[in-house]
Amino acid sequence: MDRLDELTIFVAIVEAGSLVSAARRLRRSPPAITRALSSLEDRIGLRLVDRTTRRLAPTEAGSALAERARAWLADYEEMLVGASQAPIRGVLRITAPVQFGRRHVVPIVSAFLNEYPDMCVELSLNDRNLDLIEEGLDLAVRIGPLADSSLIARQVGSVRRVVVASPAYLARRGVPRTPADLATHDTIFGMARSPAREWRFGPPRRGSVVRLSPRLLVDDVEAQLQAAQAGRGIARVLSYQVSDELAAGSLVRLLQDFEPEALPVQLVTLSRSHLAPKVRAFLDSAAKIFHGVDVIQ
Repeated sequence: MDRLDELTIFVAIVEAGSLVSAARRLRRSPPAITRALSSLEDRIGLRLVDRTTRRLAPTEAGSALAERARAWLADYEEMLVGASQAPIRGVLRITAPVQFGRRHVVPIVSAFLNEYPDMCVELSLNDRNLDLIEEGLDLAVRIGPLADSSLIARQVGSVRRVVVASPAYLARRGVPRTPADLATHDTIFGMARSPAREWRFGPPRRGSVVRLSPRLLVDDVEAQLQAAQAGRGIARVLSYQVSDELAAGSLVRLLQDFEPEALPVQLVTLSRSHLAPKVRAFLDSAAKIFHGVDVIQ
């Protein structure tokens, strides 16, 4: 049993005047209270309470220990309160996908730094999922389901995979009405995401798969968008990556009724119990800004 827990139980016994009352106060079983007292007396080598049939009372040694234990427990509680209310300061290390980080994480980091002037943030933008332990990171932005179940996550939004093309391309080649129509169109394929030259549409189990014969394969999102805007063909990207182009009208969103389910945008960390104050502060700040809505509808 934890030594701090033993002292807490002993003080409760002295204050309650009986093992049963102490058990009730602490919501423990009477046998557990009895074992804790016996363990403490065995370790000290002294009788701490005198037991009678109706009540128990602390011995001289027990009274002295109870007094010191109360003071120590009070100091301990004060330390905990002080730690939880300590100023948010230090270095926070975060990673996020490149374009998402530029468009959505940098503004959150800026607001966080304004709110906490003693904080410093190291932001690593990388489309590869960096290992939090190996890279010494506090937080990561992950898009899509988590493969690592040891991470804990807070969902802050969602994005979608969208199919886009330029108005000029659609005027020249026509607008695809179903995913199957893509077989007769020029497509721009992003190699970084999947080696299989196919796009999936609809729900995971009831959807369809379209095999592609792309004439342009690119491993960079910005290059895909540039080629699509130039009329090179139809591309598929994540919604946040193309939000500006859709708003400007340089690209048009296609096959919206056939899009797969939205992907969660999650802030993840390793801690499973008590989060560091700086991590909790950033999570709360980010959640307020995203507010759980779609990054793009």
